[in-house]
Amino acid sequence: MRLSKHRPLHAAQRPGTAARLRGQLLALVAPLVLAGCASVAAPTSIAPFSTDGCSLFPDRSPAIPADWCDCCLAHDLAYWRGGLEEARLQADMALKTCVEQKTGNPGLAQTMFLGVRAGGGPQVRTPFRWGYGWPYGRGYRGLTQAEAADVSAQEDAYRATNPSLQCQGGGQGAGGVAPVRCSP
Repeated sequence: MRLSKHRPLHAAQRPGTAARLRGQLLALVAPLVLAGCASVAAPTSIAPFSTDGCSLFPDRSPAIPADWCDCCLAHDLAYWRGGLEEARLQADMALKTCVEQKTGNPGLAQTMFLGVRAGGGPQVRTPFRWGYGWPYGRGYRGLTQAEAADVSAQEDAYRATNPSLQCQGGGQGAGGVAPVRCSP
């Protein structure tokens, strides 16, 4: 079919129409897709506690009888639980204090503190991030009463099997042969 100069173009033949239609379709469909994603319920239960000792760091000294793995285990309990940003800072400060008390080495304690502050935030996709017991994306959200009860029950069960929070096994974490695995 031949078009004359005076005959108007069909809407689909006008320049830029296809792009405009795609944009309008996207504007209609995107909210529906996003609403569907938002309505998916997040898991309400925390994963069972697990720890690798001092993530990406030695659990103990190969040269001297200094062992700070239990400091990392207590720190991992806090990181597994997650919660508000202030709780993370408190957990990191407690790790620093514990390591310094165990080793008498403030430099080592400060190095570990800086490491967890730099690499342990909830936005980092690692198995040792803040709130690692929860699915990724939780951030610094506080626990509901039901979540806190679940976390407490699981932590109590873990502490019943390891009341002094001592690391099990003889690994050296990232600086030695194998990481310590402390799971209930």
